[in-house]
Amino acid sequence: MRFKSLWMALAIAIMGNAAVAQESRRPSHCLAIADATPGAAYIQKASWTNPVPEFSVRINYLAHATFLLQTPGGLNVATDFTGFLGNTALIPDVVTMNHAHETHWTANPDPAIPHVLPGWGPFGEGIDHHLDLGEMLVRNVSTDIRSQFSGVEENGNSIFIFEVEGLCIGHLGHLHHEPNEQQYAAIGRLDVVMVPVDGGYTLPREMMVRIVDRLRSSVVIPMHWFSGFALEAFIEEVQDSFVIDRRDASYLELSLRDLPSRPTVVVLRPEWLRDATD
Repeated sequence: MRFKSLWMALAIAIMGNAAVAQESRRPSHCLAIADATPGAAYIQKASWTNPVPEFSVRINYLAHATFLLQTPGGLNVATDFTGFLGNTALIPDVVTMNHAHETHWTANPDPAIPHVLPGWGPFGEGIDHHLDLGEMLVRNVSTDIRSQFSGVEENGNSIFIFEVEGLCIGHLGHLHHEPNEQQYAAIGRLDVVMVPVDGGYTLPREMMVRIVDRLRSSVVIPMHWFSGFALEAFIEEVQDSFVIDRRDASYLELSLRDLPSRPTVVVLRPEWLRDATD
């Protein structure tokens, strides 16, 4: 009887520990699913003020590294937020920021913004975001950045990941080094990724090409390109591996079922938001 009681106590302890681990685990379908789902045509034209179709996400390229993500439920999320989205009264529900340069953050975000997520914490410690809004999960993976006088600020910026409508959308921010194996694992699958292609302010071009080859996302959106030269140089490097889709628009809509069957670089033309006038 004593052995039976001991075994029962051990079993209860193991089950209890497993339950605690299960409750503390942070769910992420981007980490659980290894491969993107191939599809067919995926780009649709739409105004940023129109409702987003069911099961879709609208991605608006505003400027530099700032994008506005919009959902069918009406969420508005701005990346690398500088305090300005254009001639608009829109107040985003969420803003993310990185502080490698002032063009990626603001020290004075509007206090009306419900969720302000900096990509850094105390010096060298990084920060951990896991914002579950029901319709969207926003999380981050900390990375190092170059600090003043050629130093390094460990965990000084973040790759932000937005999980919405079955899609995993990543924004590499002001990335200063290739992710290590642990960081790649924490990123997981990215169906869509915004990548800086300046060729030097963030990473050398050949290293950024290596990263997009490794991520193998269905849709790659170049950002942080300053000039047509940097953009064209990046496209020339990846055109043998990726379909190149140049858009004469600043936004696209896509869903999980409509992702392209081949990895595709989608070139968007940045444009600030403008409210409609009567």
